[in-house]
Amino acid sequence: MSEQLNNQDFQEEPVAETGEETSSVERCLTFESGDLVLYISTNYVIEIINNHTITTLPLMPSYIKGIINLRGQILPVVDIQQLMGKCDPDGPEKTCIIVLDIDSVSLGIVVDSVRQVIDIDLKNVRPIPLKRQQKLLNGMVTMEDGSVFMSIDCQALATPQ
Repeated sequence: MSEQLNNQDFQEEPVAETGEETSSVERCLTFESGDLVLYISTNYVIEIINNHTITTLPLMPSYIKGIINLRGQILPVVDIQQLMGKCDPDGPEKTCIIVLDIDSVSLGIVVDSVRQVIDIDLKNVRPIPLKRQQKLLNGMVTMEDGSVFMSIDCQALATPQ
């Protein structure tokens, strides 16, 4: 108990080291969209659904695929590839929807496939080199096998375009 009090009193090194170890690693869901491997914090993920009918709406931006009725809740569904300007008309027919809750805004994102949940050390996340290229991505991390995962900017996703 006295160590904890001492750490709180001297927040420079002891708390920074301990805080970084516990707070810099985050559980993230990895998924594929087009030729990108992306990840998002599991804090935002509600569920993953397959084979759900998307109802299209007229006069909507092209990146809004439509809406779904998920147990009585109407959710907008966003095509993140189109939102990023990477429309692939020959993409896979089978897709899944990741249902998210971002600051009390519920929505679904269409992705090609879901990979797995992994731990990502946020200290290893780097800025994306081409700033003008992506308004939806806010970082990238190189994994031990050399693959690169891009981070979805949840605030940009939940903010109307």
